[in-house]
Amino acid sequence: MRQVLTEETVWIPLSDGCRLAARIWRPVAPSNAPEALPAILEFIPYRRRDRHRGDDAFTHPGLSALGYVCVRVDMRGSGDSDGLMYDEYTAPEWRDACEVIAWIAAQDWCDGGVGMMGLSWGGFNALQVAACRPPALKAVVSTCASDDRYRDDMHYMGGCLLGDNLQYGSTLFTWLATPPDPLIVGEKWREMWRERLEVTEPPALRWMQHPMRDDYWRSGSVCEDYSRIEVPVLAVSGWADGYTNAVMRLLSGLPGPRKGLIGPWGHAYPHVASPGPSMDFIACLGRWFDHWLKGADRGLMDEPMLSFWLQESEPPQAAYKQRRGGWLGQRIWPPASAPRLELEARVAGILAPTAAAAVPLVPPVIVSGPADAGIGSGEWCPYGWGPDMPVDQREDDACAACFDTPELERDVVLLGGAEIEIHLASSLPEGVLSVRLNEIARDGSSRRITYGLANLALSDDYATPRQMQPGKVFTVRLRLNDAAYRIPAGHCLRLAIGNACWPLATGVPTPPELQIHGAQLSLPLLDETNAMPAPEMRPAVVPAYPQSREIIAPERGRIAIAHHPGRAETTVDVVRNLGAVELGDVDLTLRALGTERYTMPRNRPETAHSETVRLAAMRRESWNVRVETRTSLAFEGGNYRFTAVIEAFDDEAPFFRREWDAAVPRPMATPCAAKRPGGNDPDDLHKNMTNRKA
Repeated sequence: MRQVLTEETVWIPLSDGCRLAARIWRPVAPSNAPEALPAILEFIPYRRRDRHRGDDAFTHPGLSALGYVCVRVDMRGSGDSDGLMYDEYTAPEWRDACEVIAWIAAQDWCDGGVGMMGLSWGGFNALQVAACRPPALKAVVSTCASDDRYRDDMHYMGGCLLGDNLQYGSTLFTWLATPPDPLIVGEKWREMWRERLEVTEPPALRWMQHPMRDDYWRSGSVCEDYSRIEVPVLAVSGWADGYTNAVMRLLSGLPGPRKGLIGPWGHAYPHVASPGPSMDFIACLGRWFDHWLKGADRGLMDEPMLSFWLQESEPPQAAYKQRRGGWLGQRIWPPASAPRLELEARVAGILAPTAAAAVPLVPPVIVSGPADAGIGSGEWCPYGWGPDMPVDQREDDACAACFDTPELERDVVLLGGAEIEIHLASSLPEGVLSVRLNEIARDGSSRRITYGLANLALSDDYATPRQMQPGKVFTVRLRLNDAAYRIPAGHCLRLAIGNACWPLATGVPTPPELQIHGAQLSLPLLDETNAMPAPEMRPAVVPAYPQSREIIAPERGRIAIAHHPGRAETTVDVVRNLGAVELGDVDLTLRALGTERYTMPRNRPETAHSETVRLAAMRRESWNVRVETRTSLAFEGGNYRFTAVIEAFDDEAPFFRREWDAAVPRPMATPCAAKRPGGNDPDDLHKNMTNRKA
């Protein structure tokens, strides 16, 4: 390991005159002579000088000590950089990144080769910039990100508006409006701050105005053309994260060298992630970039294409320190011919192997659960810092149509995404369809393995309204989230079909009554013929950030779920605290606090509402600034009603205030032009199902 020198602020000029602020770590040459090395770029808007300082304190110096120049850049309009930011994942963002890569490659401390890495936003734009093909970019690492902005991001799942759209939107809303540091930009900081505040719009409102998978979401979704990415890609996520599905899709779709790594983790880099076990991700990054930027072949590409943590059965908890399981590998992904377990819900309450000819449920099973069904779901994107994981599902199962297998005679090991077809009728031209695959233990506990959602108002590709009539049978085809899980012999599998998943999904003013006429479930099993040992995953040792002092500990998760019998109401309270910390090396106290409350009146779901509060504050002896935001979402006259307010304070004096109040239409299904195959007649449905099997 080499000693590392840090340059706190280096200005990167762009062709339009804008300057971006960067922090750079460079290893000390053994002879103190000039040395040209490969460089690694992380390009994100999360304030390198304060908000992300703790995250950067080990990651970049650790990687730099392996012989890399690490460059952490504040994107245009964020942190201390010039310019303004209007949205995430835009063409100007990619152009800036390409210019930054060219600038890095031209420096005398760089040998001309550049890699790119990132978590979440940085994982997204690592893929997006790779698709732009800047000449100096040689390899990327994308962690906890997605190749499909609509299907797998914090806005929509299965076409259903997520609660995270409001909560993450409010977080970004707040941080886009924070000022640059006067110690870096000088007296113009107030002018820059006001310019940012003037252009800041609530991102959640913008995303709600695109409820279907349109061109807005296709832009930046690299799945639209995987062939654009020619450089090697390492895709990383965790089974607790909201972005796991992208890893296997990237392995299946990318044309060039690629590898996937999926651990038990939430939304974080693996060396600091929970649940454990963590891994020495810095060493993993070093091996990856050594191979592609230094030409050091140490057998990396002889290892499994996919390395993953196989989760073992254990009682469900809202938070875990460690998950049971172990590391396995798959030689290639997808396997050439992986086995599958085909099951069918064809008798009320029973999930059984698929028969030679499909048989519809007669009579159909009725699902008419309350609007607050789903409170056992946990967060869409757990961070693992607090109670944010799915808990025992029995309360939610009681509100769903459940189909169980007999006790399993042998272990069943799942790997991949389960696929399901559900034949149903809905009393309304909209609704949330919730599908969960659970493990039922001998003690009766219900443990969620995977799940999926579908907005019944949208077609299966989420790009157009569904053609359907209330009361008429139609088919929904859905892929559940990828999973790797061992169900032990003696336990059962449960398919649970519901009509709500609140507050994970916002829901609709009136949840429909659903008639379930049948379902076919296809489960992907571990391909033992494709198995090979996973590489060694050494545990991480992450040193403390010595210049910091914690004032308020970071915390994320659902801290209270309350049923209020007197007013027939359920509330869920969530905390989103990055905490408060003194950063001694920049003489700054940073506070980043947030809360949410989701309220569902059981008998009047049309009055449900969600509220968020965020605060970001920075203070030193000569500087005291604060941004506060409040956002809310409710139903009104068949539409969404969105409100927001932002306030900024300079030394406790009001500096800026703006409010928003907007109605946002919700998509609805359109009536069928004519009766389609498989109407209400069970004989017609039976013929339709049988033809599909043939």
